[in-house]
Amino acid sequence: MSKKTVFIIGQKESFIIRVLVKKLEENGIEAAFVKSAIDTINESLVGHENAQLVLYLDPDERIPHDLTNFLNDRLTDEGRQFILVGDAADTRKVIDNVAGDLIYKTFNRPLNNDEFVKTVSELFGKIEAGEYRKSILIVDDDPTYMGLVRDWLKDEYRVAMANSGLQAIKWLGKNKVDLILLDHEMPVTSGPQVLEMLRSDSDTRSIPVIFLTGKGDKESVMQVVAFKPEGYLLKTIERKELLLNLRNFFKTGKVQV
Repeated sequence: MSKKTVFIIGQKESFIIRVLVKKLEENGIEAAFVKSAIDTINESLVGHENAQLVLYLDPDERIPHDLTNFLNDRLTDEGRQFILVGDAADTRKVIDNVAGDLIYKTFNRPLNNDEFVKTVSELFGKIEAGEYRKSILIVDDDPTYMGLVRDWLKDEYRVAMANSGLQAIKWLGKNKVDLILLDHEMPVTSGPQVLEMLRSDSDTRSIPVIFLTGKGDKESVMQVVAFKPEGYLLKTIERKELLLNLRNFFKTGKVQV
């Protein structure tokens, strides 16, 4: 994993924030104060995209809607959470305006510094274990190709594999996934048949599906699109292009073809 970095976001660099920065650094975590303005936060994240955020609220601080909207949008897109620190009444205002699963933990003042540092370390431990990475299920009857795609994706995503449509359906009965990469041309149970089964089940109908197809001619592509997946990708796609497409998909819900 890259260097552990925390940005403590607040209106001003108070004595307490300086103490928290020092405590984190004493525990091997790089930390810095960042003023609570969207442009400043974005500038700080350049080159530190994996930094974790702590939102520190001064008493009676008014939280701008654009800041909570920013946290909602950016952290949801990236599958991340933040830690919230402040008085109970002030933290409630934030909790009421951001998605519930975006807040990893809330600390009310007076703050237990050791518990705070322990929580930050715990969060990094879960990140290292891959708990916050998007999950992708690859379904393909060609084990060589499936293994290749898994190797391409495993550093950024949690990846599972199924070598048939029925195996995929069985796996999905016990597991959740953020995206399915589904081979369009499979024997026994084809990609379109698998998609039809997924869409007919209330537990799986909302899972995004992107077809993988080896045929790029217009007629074949039209046949793929007719089944209304979230998108399709040619199997001739290179690693870099595949990763770019997946990052774009998780941000916009669209595939660049």
